[in-house]
Amino acid sequence: MATANLTPSNPATFLLLGIPGLEEVHVWISVPVCMMYVAIIVWNCAILLVITTEPALHQPMCYFLCMLAAIDLGASTCTLPKLLCIFWFQAREINAGACLAQMFFIHSLSMMGSAVLLAMALDRYVAICAPLRYSSIFTGRLVAKLGVAAVARGTLLMSPYSFLIKRLSFCRTNVIPHTYCEHMAVVKLACGDTSIIHAYGLSMTLLVIGGDLLFIGLSYFLIVRAILSLSSQEARLKAFGTCSSHICVMLISYTPVLFSFFTHRFGHHVAPPIHIILANIYFLFPPILNPIVYGVRTREIRERKVGKYTCRMCSPGDH
Repeated sequence: MATANLTPSNPATFLLLGIPGLEEVHVWISVPVCMMYVAIIVWNCAILLVITTEPALHQPMCYFLCMLAAIDLGASTCTLPKLLCIFWFQAREINAGACLAQMFFIHSLSMMGSAVLLAMALDRYVAICAPLRYSSIFTGRLVAKLGVAAVARGTLLMSPYSFLIKRLSFCRTNVIPHTYCEHMAVVKLACGDTSIIHAYGLSMTLLVIGGDLLFIGLSYFLIVRAILSLSSQEARLKAFGTCSSHICVMLISYTPVLFSFFTHRFGHHVAPPIHIILANIYFLFPPILNPIVYGVRTREIRERKVGKYTCRMCSPGDH
């Protein structure tokens, strides 16, 4: 393993090791990763193409699906191509500026995606709990404002963090034992006081991601309560089927992010390969599952062109 002894400075490049301890199977791991990345591109582009070309799908929930698909494509493309280059060509070097940009886009897109998931949960809450008021509440203008707010929140909250990291000096090594420039992995290489960065990162995770999770959980609690009041057992089962699949996607979306974040701070006994693999799940499974759960299982989308691309890969269902 190549390392570099550094005086306090900003290195021109960092070295990404991939998954330390599993170097011998990097090529084998790359096969499912590559296949999943291709599926992410195809399925999310199919969702975007169908919704943008079908006027009948120009509805609030479909607009949120477009936002989520674009965010999933961006987050996966920020990390997976470099991961495959590491696995296939041992291209471990990454420019310091590119590393900082990768950190910024990964975490700002994560915040944007969390905001969109919250908006989608609120959309379902209004549609189920106040259906007569849905069209007057979720207008095109409100959807546009929510989209702009999601982008602004992710960008503005991550900009100070990127500025703080850019001011760090690195005096230990330029080797990052990870597949991408994970922010805490980079901060651990710095010399000097990093308490402000730790405090800012912890507060953003607890307040922003934790707050989104709280409101999403509250929305689905109210939805479940409304479902239980339905007189038809068939309607209850269908609604529960939709909600359970949504909740599973929420868990898969948030669990790897929170696990990676808290492992860096408190989970010192977690094996590095397990930590890195779970951290990469965020860029693989949610972008594959979201088009299925939120797209193909949405009746209006499934009945149109997207069925030709994806319905053969999953079982049908309805919102």
